[in-house]
Amino acid sequence: MSASTDAKSPRRREPTEVPQAVPGWLVALLAVASGMTVANLYYAQPLLSTLSGVFHISTATAGALITLTQIGYVVGMLFLVPLGDRLEKRSLITVLLAVTTLALLTAGLATSFPMLLIASLVSGATSVVAQILVPFAASLAPDHARGRVVGRVMSGLLTGILLSRTLSSLVSDLAGWRVVFLGSAALMAVLAVALRAALPQHAPTTTLPYHHVLRSTFQLVRTHPALVRRGLYQAAMFAAFSAFWTTVSFVLTGPHFHYSSVGVGVFALVGAAGAAVAPLAGHWADRGLVRPMTGVAFVVAALSFALAGFGGHSVILLALAAILIDVAVQASLILGQHTVYQLDPAARARLNSAFIAMFFAGGAAGSQIGSVVYHAGGWTALTALGAALPLVALLYWSTERRQHSTAEQGAANL
Repeated sequence: MSASTDAKSPRRREPTEVPQAVPGWLVALLAVASGMTVANLYYAQPLLSTLSGVFHISTATAGALITLTQIGYVVGMLFLVPLGDRLEKRSLITVLLAVTTLALLTAGLATSFPMLLIASLVSGATSVVAQILVPFAASLAPDHARGRVVGRVMSGLLTGILLSRTLSSLVSDLAGWRVVFLGSAALMAVLAVALRAALPQHAPTTTLPYHHVLRSTFQLVRTHPALVRRGLYQAAMFAAFSAFWTTVSFVLTGPHFHYSSVGVGVFALVGAAGAAVAPLAGHWADRGLVRPMTGVAFVVAALSFALAGFGGHSVILLALAAILIDVAVQASLILGQHTVYQLDPAARARLNSAFIAMFFAGGAAGSQIGSVVYHAGGWTALTALGAALPLVALLYWSTERRQHSTAEQGAANL
């Protein structure tokens, strides 16, 4: 029995009729909305040195802004995203975006660093709207096109992650750091209105009380081994991704390239090219190629770090490595989500909550470990770490078929 089922509290099930094709304009809106909301997590990264001067704090203290924003996001993943199964989704999304707007407005008008920290914590928590929109898109799509629809929406989300630093650097350089937050607040307000008008109503898929919904999210982890497996795959890949993007700025601003912060932001644009693979990965998933293409993604990621190791003196090699890393990570993510969303259609928000929390934990670890490794052993050590992470995932992937065969043999003997 699925972990989302409660014998005493019946749940609402999704309609049995086959969903109609999702209009292209709606898919595009969901993609843009996902990218715009998740970008709120990364706007502050290029601003730390500026903020340390404005509020007269050390750079290390300013770094707490990033940490607290990420903590807010994890809190939102664990306690807000599961509400996507419990509440009507369009109304939930509208409320969360309204709170995000107020939090970003407060951040832009902050008169003290603690005020900015609290506002960032709240905006980080409510920016999980992106992780409600993706399973929403999966629920709207027909089975035969679900991978492609999710892939297109995820391409917007991942582009938002990659372009946020560039946009923040450019806007801050032209108009000041406050405009970064105030501008995002305006965008969130517009987005709330647009999504409220465009999204169809989507009834809850469970009537479980909220605390049971939270408990069932953890039960899903125990019930579905595939959820844990795909979460660990993506944790390794996102750790490698984060290690690369956290430390490549040190290389680009170093003695070989002498890039400015704006130059580093512009370099990040090359990574956005990797978002083009998301719809293609969705197509592979729809064709039943999840397992083989997952293995290919791990190999590409490992080889891209080998290429990056030779790119310490060549920006062209670094750019090519960045594109390949992003292609591999995004392909693995789309393939993983396709698998996870099929485990329990009535619990997609909770499944996504657990899946994203696992891979963001990997990303946070990759950022921290990557910085330590880079400062201890340089770029060569960092690229060795980056190559090792997908290779470990590849070794784990090699046991997947063996475990399935063992499970099938055990079932046959019953």
